Amino acid sequence: MTDLHAFVAGLPKAELHVHHIGSASPRIVAELAARHPDSKVPTDPEALADYFTFTDFGHFIEVYLSVVDLVRTADDVRLLTFEVARDMARQNIRYAELTVTPYSSVRRGIDESAFMSAIEDARKAAEAELGVVLRWCFDIPGEAGLEAAEVTARLAVTEGLRPEGLVSFGLGGPEIGVERPQFKPYFDRAIAAGLHSVPHAGETTGPQTIWDALTSLRAERVGHGTSATQDPELLAYLAEHRIALEVCPTSNLATRAVADLERHPIREMVAAGVLVTVNSDDPPMFGTDLNNEYLVAARLLGLDERGVAELAKNAVGASFLDDAGKARIAAEIDAYTDSSLGAAAAARLAP
Repeated sequence: MTDLHAFVAGLPKAELHVHHIGSASPRIVAELAARHPDSKVPTDPEALADYFTFTDFGHFIEVYLSVVDLVRTADDVRLLTFEVARDMARQNIRYAELTVTPYSSVRRGIDESAFMSAIEDARKAAEAELGVVLRWCFDIPGEAGLEAAEVTARLAVTEGLRPEGLVSFGLGGPEIGVERPQFKPYFDRAIAAGLHSVPHAGETTGPQTIWDALTSLRAERVGHGTSATQDPELLAYLAEHRIALEVCPTSNLATRAVADLERHPIREMVAAGVLVTVNSDDPPMFGTDLNNEYLVAARLLGLDERGVAELAKNAVGASFLDDAGKARIAAEIDAYTDSSLGAAAAARLAP
């Protein structure tokens, strides 16, 4: 496993399901908490490990929103965004579609234009200074209802406000009691404006939520999709239409979406021919990162280095990066894999 650890650490990767604020490292969360001492979030990075221990999905949302409340100014947004990219660069993540929830920030008083400028400035700096290409998914916080949907859609489609890096439109937050079909008009507007549809579905609810995301929201990828394995017809549909699932194993365990990592449905997904991508969701909150998620997936699926490399190429292929960008990262993955395995073979043959 040591060799696989090293291989994964150096592997060029793309990530498709990772949340903006949920990616804040303990250092950054503590710094933001110190800036805003009226918050209940600990200012000690070590104390955050206990704070980020969740009893269930509802508790996770409560804690997540307390961190959201720390991002109150455009400077906070810019700091957070660039530091998230810095953490990605350390993991050799070349491309990421970062899920951003602008409604949560603008309703707390951050000027809309200032928010857009902050994320775009950080995006451009990340690419120039760190070699990390970022794109945005604007998502509706489902628990906030149709008001949030209206604001999110307006920010996503309004010329002069919509950021250059925006590629997709999503729906997050709790699923229980938040029916997917009610958001259809907002997804229709986003799709008409050229954005891709990537709602969360089937994480803490059954397969009907995934069907609703496919039929009402015209999902091109599905966030989590954990319950898809409960419906063979749904699995067959996902496989036939090459609709990728954005799988986040450690997240599913931390939020109790799955009771036991060993029984995570990723094996059944792959066995059914579904296009699976591996992602970290809210990595510091779950005590993980993308490298670790690849190691978890490799163990669950019994993958060697080449298998892991193919998994990495799944994410590249399912991304909304342009064809030239996809080809570039895929070629980099192949070159890295050949070089790493060739060096390992040579080392084994050396006297």
